[in-house]
Amino acid sequence: MYGDEAMVRKILTELGDTWAVVGLSSNRRRAAYGVAQVLQRYGKRVVPVHPKAETVHGEQGYASLADIPFDVDVVDVFVNSELAGPVADEAVAKGAKAVWFQLDVIDEAAYARTRAAGLEMVMDRCPAIEIPLLR
Repeated sequence: MYGDEAMVRKILTELGDTWAVVGLSSNRRRAAYGVAQVLQRYGKRVVPVHPKAETVHGEQGYASLADIPFDVDVVDVFVNSELAGPVADEAVAKGAKAVWFQLDVIDEAAYARTRAAGLEMVMDRCPAIEIPLLR
């Protein structure tokens, strides 16, 4: 298991409310769009990260994590497993407190690097499924 219940709870409740969602665009058919809405409903600030840098759910988008001009607490990753590792490395460089790989996004080497850098991390889970269970 890549992130036990205690880690899931910690990320969702203790590590801060600014979530960079990598892969979030204005495409309503993509999972990231709906997940970001759920996170907002639970009080999270959602920052879209996508090459188009679109404004989504009322939040200014950025082309990369490095372009975000403020701190982010959690980096939620909606890219395929082959691209996810470099995003985790960018999250470490950005100073995030945690990385969350969505369902079916698994990179064991990235998990090990991210945890070794001191960040919390969850893989192959969805915060929109987990957060309502905390209440």
